[in-house]
Amino acid sequence: MSDQERRSALELTRRELLKLAGGAAAVAPLAGAAAAVPASSSAASAVPAAAPLFFTAAEFRLLDELTELIIPTDEHSPGARAAEVPKFIDGRLAEYDPAIPDLKQARDQWKDGLAAIDALSQEMHGAGILDVPEEKRNAVLERLSKTEKPETPAEKFFAELKSWTARGYYTSKIGIHQEMEYKGNTLQTEYAGIDAGSV
Repeated sequence: MSDQERRSALELTRRELLKLAGGAAAVAPLAGAAAAVPASSSAASAVPAAAPLFFTAAEFRLLDELTELIIPTDEHSPGARAAEVPKFIDGRLAEYDPAIPDLKQARDQWKDGLAAIDALSQEMHGAGILDVPEEKRNAVLERLSKTEKPETPAEKFFAELKSWTARGYYTSKIGIHQEMEYKGNTLQTEYAGIDAGSV
């Protein structure tokens, strides 16, 4: 191979150079994201990789545990923690504009509600809910859900927490596809309803 042939083989056209630069730019964020994922990730990790947007780290850990107690992991499907329900709730509340009185009140109620549940655990067990074994945590939730008509601030908050937990879970990929086993728009080979003529 002559020097001229070697040089032309090494030279790139402007179009080829732009393709390479565009490809490198597209791959760079993916490489950074892959490097940011830890080699071993625990499903029981209580604090997300990124800091919570609205709650403090301690409040987020409490929220994480409460949502997991409401919808725990079982043999059928992962629970609220795996479905990132606490992250969903945190993100929604972070979007609430505190300059709007009703939204500020809703944000305050979440912080006050978490504190009320922790205070109830203190009253019942002499320690915060994260500092007692799971059976005592469940006892706190059972006490909160005893009545059909919530009266105390903690009971009212717990009803709200259950509602948001269910909403976050059943709109997540895990809730839809693993828990409810939604298959999407698939062809039904037979009619599974009631024959109107037989009624």
